[in-house]
Amino acid sequence: GKRFRGTYNLYRKELNLFAPGQERLSDEMLTIKDLADPLLDELLGSQADELRQDIALLEGAANPFELEDYLKGSQTPVFFGSAINNFGVREMLDSFVEIAPAPLPRQTATRTVFPEEESFSGFVFKIQANMDPAHHDRIAFLRVCSGRFRRGMRVRHHRLGKEILISNPIIFMAQDRTFVEEAWPGDIIGIHNHGTIKIGDTFSEKEPIKFTGIPNFAPEHFRRVRLKSSLKAKQLQKGLVQLTEEGAVQLFRPVINSDFILGAVGLLQFDVIAARLAAEYGVEADYESVDYATARWVSCSDKKRLKDFEKANQANIALDAEGNLAYLAVSEWRLKLAMEDWPEVVFLKTREYR
Repeated sequence: GKRFRGTYNLYRKELNLFAPGQERLSDEMLTIKDLADPLLDELLGSQADELRQDIALLEGAANPFELEDYLKGSQTPVFFGSAINNFGVREMLDSFVEIAPAPLPRQTATRTVFPEEESFSGFVFKIQANMDPAHHDRIAFLRVCSGRFRRGMRVRHHRLGKEILISNPIIFMAQDRTFVEEAWPGDIIGIHNHGTIKIGDTFSEKEPIKFTGIPNFAPEHFRRVRLKSSLKAKQLQKGLVQLTEEGAVQLFRPVINSDFILGAVGLLQFDVIAARLAAEYGVEADYESVDYATARWVSCSDKKRLKDFEKANQANIALDAEGNLAYLAVSEWRLKLAMEDWPEVVFLKTREYR
């Protein structure tokens, strides 16, 4: 709020303050490297001693920042600032450049790909529908893993087994989008997607590879979608397919009826989907509760036993958006019982994107 005056960097042990008389910051700020500096008392008055005490308490109680722990994922630095005043943003970005790891090797189904390799490769980790609501466009976000990407490259889309031209790759800064001329390992580019690109898809310049380690988690909450107007059935299906492609919510179709069952890890995602259906597709829909508590993807090397399992559990069998067989259990107890009754069937809590 209005009392915001600046930030203290525990890592560098320096205080960054608004320059006197300035309301919005761009390049200028006042830096104090010693909390004992009398200038601090002149600028902050009685708040100076309060700040010194707070910093002493933090330094005594908090764990010191260890770069090794951060790189292992066991410690997370937290940055504070004021985006509206553009204050603290540069400090956060500078720190990120200083401490963030370089692009790491990525595992594929056949070998490890290293960022310094000459040949381009990358994988899609995110899909976003309706970045431009007026055109219902979809953007696939691709992380470059090796080599150099150049605008206009022809690359191989390995899931589809065909070569495609990426003529207008883009990057985003808030609402602005800019064409990318080149990208390097660690960079993220956006590719226009007309429904042919999915999360987990691998693109490469030469070698046929498939990046792994992109999991899909079994949902814990379920709802049946109820359409308020039957005239919007096609729009509902289109909206659900495109929105669930993003990965935050999963779509299941029971084998015994034509219901749309949504599964999510968090309840808030259902509200998000309903709001986006209304705003982006003109579809008014709400939800009904269903008696499902968890889900597992199922497979079996014995196709006959798998068919027997499907037949015996028809009311709980569904297909996900990619056509994978899933068992929707009404409780953890029922799931455990099914696993005991069908030891030949594999029940998976996570599934790799294909």
